[in-house]
This record gives sequence, structure tokens and C-alpha cells, in this order.
Amino acid sequence: MAGKLIPPVLNKRAANNNKDPIQTTPQEMECTSADQDRSPPKKKKTPSKPSMLKSADLFEVTAAGTSREVSKLFSEFAEVLSERAAADASQMKELDVLLAEAQNLESYLKEKKIHLKQTLALISDKLQG
Repeated sequence: MAGKLIPPVLNKRAANNNKDPIQTTPQEMECTSADQDRSPPKKKKTPSKPSMLKSADLFEVTAAGTSREVSKLFSEFAEVLSERAAADASQMKELDVLLAEAQNLESYLKEKKIHLKQTLALISDKLQG
């Protein structure tokens, strides 16, 4: 049971009695821990600010570059759409002109058909009569 009450560090030292001539007693352990409490605390390393600034600057530079690229792509896309819209409008005008010409031609041909029927009917009446 006495082995269970001894801290693990002391337990290992007790097991190594044959190899280690110096033994640490519980009183020495308390003194050592008390001395550690009086010693100034060790400074923890804080994340270096230059690296944080560099990564923040890198992010801002990357974001700005990406923003410029996206803006450039949008403007190119808008320009292409504008050109395409202008070409479509031009084609629509051409199609409107062609449609008007086709309608005029259809109307002319219908009149010619009616006139031809009248002429053939007149010839037929003269031949029969």
C-alpha cells in the first residue's frame, strides 16, 4: 500500500535504487516545487506579430488581386454581352427588312395570281363562245 501513496516519479526512483545512487525524498520534492513557485514565470512565446501582419497583408493583397481579376472578367463579360446585343439588334433589323420584303412579294404574287386567273377565264370564255 505504501507504494500506491508515493508519487509515480518517486516510485520510479525507488525501483531504480540499484542504478541511481541519489534518492529524492518527499521533503526534497516539496522544496523543489516551492523553489519553482518562487522562480519568475517563464515567458510563453506569443505568435510573432510580423508573421500575422504578413499573412494579413498577403490576404489583403490576394483579395485585392482577386477583386481586380473578377472586375476585369465582369467588364469583359459585359462588353461581350453588349457586342452580342448590338449584333442581335442588327440581325433583328435585317430580319425585319427581309420579312417586309417577303410580305410585299407575297402580296404582289397573290395579285398576279388573281390577274392570271382573270385573264385565263377571259380566254376560256372567248374560246367557248
